[in-house]
Amino acid sequence: MKASETHKLSDDQIQAEVKTLRRQLFDLRCQAVTEKLENPRQKSVIRRDIARILTEKRRRELAAKGA
Repeated sequence: MKASETHKLSDDQIQAEVKTLRRQLFDLRCQAVTEKLENPRQKSVIRRDIARILTEKRRRELAAKGA
């Protein structure tokens, strides 16, 4: 997910997306322990997506406080 895509998400969509991505990350961690991952880089991609979304959420919070 690109940063421009996160700007377009609503607050409810942000919460849902973070929840979904965290679940995917958990599943990938479990797979890494029990079996071999098809794409090991997938974990880092999901972690970065979570960080991008949380950064957008924080930016909105700060903008709301400043306004």
